[in-house]
Amino acid sequence: MIGKGDFRHYMLKEIYEQPAVVGDTLRTMIDPAARAIMLPSLPFDFADIPRATIIACGTAFYAGMVAKYWFETVARLPVEIDVASEFRYREAPMPAGGLAIFVSQSGETADTLAALRYARSQGQRILSIVNVPDSSIARESDAVIQTLAGPEIGVASTKAFTTQLTVLACLAVAAARARGAIDAGREAELSTALTEVPSRLADVLNHDETIRTLSHEVALARDVLYLGRGLSYPLALEGALKLKEISYIHAEGYAAGEMKHGPIALIDDKVPVIVLAPRDSVFDKTVSNVQEVMARGGKVIFFSDREGIERLGPGPVAAIDLPSVDPFVAPILYAVPVQLLAYHTAVVRGTDVDQPRNLAKSVTVE
Repeated sequence: MIGKGDFRHYMLKEIYEQPAVVGDTLRTMIDPAARAIMLPSLPFDFADIPRATIIACGTAFYAGMVAKYWFETVARLPVEIDVASEFRYREAPMPAGGLAIFVSQSGETADTLAALRYARSQGQRILSIVNVPDSSIARESDAVIQTLAGPEIGVASTKAFTTQLTVLACLAVAAARARGAIDAGREAELSTALTEVPSRLADVLNHDETIRTLSHEVALARDVLYLGRGLSYPLALEGALKLKEISYIHAEGYAAGEMKHGPIALIDDKVPVIVLAPRDSVFDKTVSNVQEVMARGGKVIFFSDREGIERLGPGPVAAIDLPSVDPFVAPILYAVPVQLLAYHTAVVRGTDVDQPRNLAKSVTVE
């Protein structure tokens, strides 16, 4: 698993491993016969949790942002989320009996470990989601759920991110069941949607060549904007981070509804605008925001399913037809095309994809 095989870079190999590793992770958390989530034994009951706090850094923080939507909308569990490097310095008050969830690929991130120790001092139950089960964060937790991503060599996180999302999605469904927020029928629907994700990820990878062609235009840009609403907003932030990390192009992710509060001033025909728009409850509002961008000459690259692309109509410079899925699992799916776009753009620009400048795989200093 630590060889490149026939791939030019580790990052591309790890992108292509995602259907398999997401499937491996799901098999530890879903009972396909019962169409139900089966968590490992946890030393707490979600029904008794007054509030959860999710703490992470970088890409793992964006996985936590998605999880906040999941926990609040599906499980009706209030969630605070913070970047680990900021969290402990404001001496946040934490509720008695609360749950603190720490997300880290390496399990050694110094800021996240320090935040864990602060949460422990505040009487929180500690759950960690890590890819390395014998890591420092795992050892200091009350409970650990491992992401089965396998070794991730590329500095820019890909398969670790999607397996983190997978675990957090399963946790949210389990919490919803424990709290009586969903019935067995809805749990079965969500579990089925999750079990279909690996095959849908494989379908997304079929767009690799189309995305590679688009990357030549993105590689010419000085600035790139990513837009999303709801569950897609953290994916817009993650897409922008990926592009910055490995291509060194300035990119920003925005909640699409915030465009009119300032960022729309940046739109012109030299700024590619990447839009992540699965058909969900805010799809029509996203389309309205995209039409505002196109009316001002923005070069829109639109990621949606076939019906979503048809509903947008003419205007984008490119539209990538992704599989139609339950909106609940769309973030796992939509992570892959933004990873591919960042990867191919970096290759066009000739950067060191696997070892981008100034970055390290595991950040063990504050």
